[in-house]
Amino acid sequence: MYLTSPEGRQVTVRYARPGDVLGIAVLVGGPAGTGVQAVEASSLFRISARMLTAAARRDPRVSWAIAEELNRRLYEVLEQTAVNAFGSVRQRVAAHLLDLASTGQRPDHRLAARVSQQELADAAGSVREVVARVLRDFRVAGIVATAADQVVILDAARLYAESAGPAGL
Repeated sequence: MYLTSPEGRQVTVRYARPGDVLGIAVLVGGPAGTGVQAVEASSLFRISARMLTAAARRDPRVSWAIAEELNRRLYEVLEQTAVNAFGSVRQRVAAHLLDLASTGQRPDHRLAARVSQQELADAAGSVREVVARVLRDFRVAGIVATAADQVVILDAARLYAESAGPAGL
């Protein structure tokens, strides 16, 4: 999920994982000014907002499940906001690479993020040239290897340290 500035720049605010729920906040708060883009082949299960709202009004267990989902999303958004607001471009790029690669393990057991420099720049709220310099620095340090539309993480621990961890900003 991403936000777009009036100038057309984007910043990623959330990566959805298998089993994640999208759109719960819309049930309570109405439409949000976000966009959604699949970065990997995806499938989804769609449920009618009207049916889910009716079920939540009838069954407190459904209401509680929605509240728990909203709570999870709140904490994820707060963490991502901290990275985006307080992190350097280097930290933001590292965090986004880890997030993107978390489901992209290759046969050789290395993590890989299928992302172009422009997509990574959009996700990090930066420009491609700056992200290219950060990736070059990571490559020279032996943290990542790059190929067309893919970044292979060679040293996940060092990349995590570069991201300053989830609360280390």
